[in-house]
Amino acid sequence: MLVWWATEIECASALARLEREGNLTAEATLVAFERLDTLAEGWHEIQPLESARRAARRLLRVHTLRAADALQLAAAIVGSEGNPATLAIVSLDDRLIDAARREGFPVVDLEALS
Repeated sequence: MLVWWATEIECASALARLEREGNLTAEATLVAFERLDTLAEGWHEIQPLESARRAARRLLRVHTLRAADALQLAAAIVGSEGNPATLAIVSLDDRLIDAARREGFPVVDLEALS
């Protein structure tokens, strides 16, 4: 698994928000953080390179992405070494999925897997 270096923080932010809003119990949040830790132990991170910054700036001009999503997609571009067809994207964010498809990435359909 190849991820942007800030992915762990983005996931932690989402889990904390869900707990604060009452959508996750404290126990479920703890389990989710443990799963995140397990995943993080096995993934490879794309560091914040100049090439990722340039790609993110371009992506923001051509897609309706937020900054963090542009950085995620830019990391995928760097990770694929400019050949998007070689790297599948996994996301639950519709805008990121749309932009990834437009950039030529295959997208894993998580709904089909469940």
